[in-house]
Amino acid sequence: MERVRHYGMPPYRVAVVHGGPGAGGEMAPVARALARERGVLEPIQTATSIDGQVEELRIDLVTQGAPPLVLVGHSWGAWLIFILAAHHSRLVEKLVLVGSGPFEEAYVRRLHETRMGRLGEEERETFNAAVHALEDPTTKDRDAWLARLGTLAGKADAYDPITDRSEEADRIGPTGDVFRAVWAEATRLRQRGELLALGRAIECPVVAIHGDYDPHPVEGVQEPLSAILECFRFVLLSRCGHKPWIERQARQTFFDVLEEELI
Repeated sequence: MERVRHYGMPPYRVAVVHGGPGAGGEMAPVARALARERGVLEPIQTATSIDGQVEELRIDLVTQGAPPLVLVGHSWGAWLIFILAAHHSRLVEKLVLVGSGPFEEAYVRRLHETRMGRLGEEERETFNAAVHALEDPTTKDRDAWLARLGTLAGKADAYDPITDRSEEADRIGPTGDVFRAVWAEATRLRQRGELLALGRAIECPVVAIHGDYDPHPVEGVQEPLSAILECFRFVLLSRCGHKPWIERQARQTFFDVLEEELI
């Protein structure tokens, strides 16, 4: 497996970081679009711990990129680059958090309720069964369960998505073992307040881009980060779900905002 994909020409001063955890390859369309004007890295995280993923990403940036880089992270990837920037500030010029999960536990219930409200009864049952299967250490077909969960979450999370079958070829995984191990650790980090507290060590500018239809509550990103970061900007996209680059009515605005942040 190719662990770091390269787009455009060096020097590589931008890296896009996928979510999941374990959803490798999902940021390929973003990398291709940004690479028209610059060199872009797309690292694929494979480690089964937060520390392991931070170290993977650090090594990729140092050996493949030209630090400091602008890091664009989606969903879990937004958290990962946030954590990395807190520990390795010299590697990061700017953070762009796309569709980030909420930084405080108080907002998680609303996220779940919003998703469930957008799914039918059978879909809700399958969604919950997938969550339980992924949490169960005896589950053997974890990749298949993560794929089911991803399909249902994708349906609930999108506003007006563009269907592009060619993007399937970009994806690596999903990797259920990575998801189970890393997400359990990340959840504990948020519950203890340690995730948000890392913001006190972040020195670079941080921009959060969020869709108004994203079930991840806007307030769960905007309010905590505004209170803890010295240089923070929040951009809300209209008629946009969790993945702005697939949204018919928000895609162009999303890329326009990204380009402004990379100038």
